[in-house]
Amino acid sequence: MVVLDLLGIVFPVFVCAVIGWTWAKLGRPFDGETVTGLTVQIGTPCLVFDTLTRLDLNLADFAIMAAATAATVVGFAVLALPWLYAARLDRATFLPALMFPNTGNMGLPICLFAFGDRGLALAISFFAAMVILQFTVGVAIASGRASLRMALTSPVLYAVAAALPVMAFDWEVPAVAAKTLHLLAGFTIPVMLIALGVSLAKLEVRSLGDGLAVALARLLIGFGVGTAVAWGFGLPPDAAGVLILQSSMPIAVFSYLFALRYGRRPEAVAGAVVLSSLLGFVSLPVVIWLVRFAGISF
Repeated sequence: MVVLDLLGIVFPVFVCAVIGWTWAKLGRPFDGETVTGLTVQIGTPCLVFDTLTRLDLNLADFAIMAAATAATVVGFAVLALPWLYAARLDRATFLPALMFPNTGNMGLPICLFAFGDRGLALAISFFAAMVILQFTVGVAIASGRASLRMALTSPVLYAVAAALPVMAFDWEVPAVAAKTLHLLAGFTIPVMLIALGVSLAKLEVRSLGDGLAVALARLLIGFGVGTAVAWGFGLPPDAAGVLILQSSMPIAVFSYLFALRYGRRPEAVAGAVVLSSLLGFVSLPVVIWLVRFAGISF
């Protein structure tokens, strides 16, 4: 029964990603710019606002999860920096990959299937905080200079800003607006997963040795730090499970895009992204079993 439950959580995510990968490998047309634009500019902010305001999540829950997310990013950096130094790997190239997991394409659906709507709301809180940090701290590391511009142009930031007063004052979103946002939010997760599969199929993978080392480090550091932060914050089981799952996700595709944009060995980062994603489909069922079925308590 546990095996079937695990398959029910991971298999839908895997199938959607494989559909995207197969579609790309067959040479079928896929307008990545249009799909990504619709997902990032419309679908994701609608999903963030709809989830935060519709589901059972108060402002205190959001704040605790956001603070715990920031703590995990600090923990990732604290462990990743000496490891990169010992492995003689460039920090500007690989540190963002180790600090910022794929909490959107992969993390949101897995947390939804593992912990239901409550898990999705908590995962959205983690994801929103991670996006802001990735587009400020992550860009600063990859580019060598700090800039708030990318974070300030992210629609997720404004979706969170709009949702916070609704959560704080328990306002009711007008029915027409709520239904429209919920409808637009609905396409986001499957499209994100298909786009992830397409992206993985199109990455030019080289330098697999460094990529494998970074991929393994991402998964191990993520699980270790996530578990420590969940225990340190004294999170309840559902929040702890979501935090650990999100922390244990593979490397975000955005790490490759940053490396490509700023000339930071994109072929090596591409290898790390692909390998960590493949390893994630093996490791994540184990993590889900630990946090969902093995009765870990904090």
